[in-house]
Amino acid sequence: MYRREALSTSSHSAGPAALLESPAPRNGAALPTYIKQQTEEGMADWQEQFDELMRGAAECIVEQELKEQLKTGKRLRVKAGFDPTAPDLHLGHTVLLNKMRQFQQFGHEVIFLIGDFTGMIGDPTGKSVTRPPLTREDVAENAKTYQEQVFKILDPEKTTIMFNSTWMNQMSSVDMIKLAAQYTVARMLERDDFSKRYQSNQPIAMHELLYPLVQGYDSVAMKCDIELGGTDQKFNLLVGRELQKSYGQKPQMVMTMPLMEGLDGVKKMSKSLGNYIGINEAPNDMFGKVMSVSDELMWRWFELISFRPLTEIAQLKREMQEGRNPRDIKFELAKEIIARFHSHQAAEQAQAEFVARFSQGALPEDLEELSVVANDGELPIANLLKEANLVASTSEALRMIRQGAVKIDGEKVEDDKLKIAIGTSAVFQVGKRRVAKVTVS
Repeated sequence: MYRREALSTSSHSAGPAALLESPAPRNGAALPTYIKQQTEEGMADWQEQFDELMRGAAECIVEQELKEQLKTGKRLRVKAGFDPTAPDLHLGHTVLLNKMRQFQQFGHEVIFLIGDFTGMIGDPTGKSVTRPPLTREDVAENAKTYQEQVFKILDPEKTTIMFNSTWMNQMSSVDMIKLAAQYTVARMLERDDFSKRYQSNQPIAMHELLYPLVQGYDSVAMKCDIELGGTDQKFNLLVGRELQKSYGQKPQMVMTMPLMEGLDGVKKMSKSLGNYIGINEAPNDMFGKVMSVSDELMWRWFELISFRPLTEIAQLKREMQEGRNPRDIKFELAKEIIARFHSHQAAEQAQAEFVARFSQGALPEDLEELSVVANDGELPIANLLKEANLVASTSEALRMIRQGAVKIDGEKVEDDKLKIAIGTSAVFQVGKRRVAKVTVS
C-alpha cells in the first residue's frame, strides 16, 4: 500500500486524506531491463545514477551539488507537484513521472504532491488571460482520478502522496502577508507571461501573482532535497529556492524536464488543446494517435518517454536512414507505450487491428504528408479534401462522403458538413488509392 503523509494533524487536512481511502491501484509499470540491472544489487554507483538521472533533463540547478549528494550515498527526498486541473493524466505528464520512477528505482524517496490548494488558484504559467478558478469539489474529484492513474508508472510501495492544502489551509492572513513580503511585484513581472500581459495592458489578478509564492512555499513546508518540474515551471521552482533561503533553509536542487509536444508537433501536449493521448485511453485509440504523428515528432517522443537505451534509439535512426520504413519504427514506439499502460498482449492486438483496418484500403507504406491552412480555426471536410488534392472539387468530396468512400484514420465519415479543427493531424482516405496524412494548421 502506498504511504500517505501529512505535516500536520489539523482538521484542514481531512479532506485530502479522505480521498486516499480508495483501494490501492495496481503496481507500477514494469521497469525496463537496463534499469533493473543497475538497481537489483542495491543503489547503483553514483556516476551511473547521475548519468541516468540526467538523461533527458533540460537543466539541473545545481548539477555539481547533485553529484556530491549522490557520492555520499544519501537517500534523497524528491518531489514533483501536479495541480489536478483536469480529470486525466496524459503522456505529457509521464515525462516527469518517468523521472520520478527512476529516482525510486535508485532507492530515493519520492513524493507525489497533489496541488489541491494551488489548483483552486489556477497556474498562470503561459496563459494570456486569467484562468477560471476551479471549485473545491472539482479539484477533489480530479485528485482522486490522479492517484488512481499515477501508479501505472510509480511504485505504490515507494510513493508518498501529499496535498498542499495540508499546510496552506492552516496559514493565517498574517502568515500570508509575511509570505507575500518575501517577493516584489517587480520580480514577478520578470516572468515572461506576466511581462507580456503587463505590456499589452492585459489584466493580471492579485491571486495570479500569489501563485508562484504559494507553489514555492510547498518547498519550505516539505524540505525536500530536489524538486522536479517542466521547463515552463522554472520561474516558480526558483521562487521555491529563494523562499527556502528566506526561511533559513538550505535551498533544494531543481531539475527541469522538457515539455512534450502534442500530436500536432507544435504546442505542448494539453487536454485543452485536444492534442493529447490520455494514459487511460483504449489501446486502439492510443495506437492510432501515435501512428498519426510525424516522423520528426516520433524521435522526440522516443527521447522523452521511451525507456529504451539511447544507443538503441540511435540504432533505430540509422536503420531508417538505411531504408527501414519509418512506419515500422513507429509501430515499436506505439507498442511500447500501450504495453506500459495496458499490456504487451493489448499492444500486439492494437497493431494487428491497425494493420487490418488499413490493409483493405491499400494504405501505402510511404504515406504522403501534407499541410492545409484553416483561416477560421477549422476547415470543412470537403474543402480539406480538395486542398489536399484528394479530390478534384468540393462537389466530388461531398459525393464521395455520401457514398461512404471517405475515411479519417480508418473511420468512415458520415457527416458531409463535418469541420476539422486546427491542430488536427490524421490519415484521410478517399476510395482505396487516394490517401494522405494531413495536418491542419
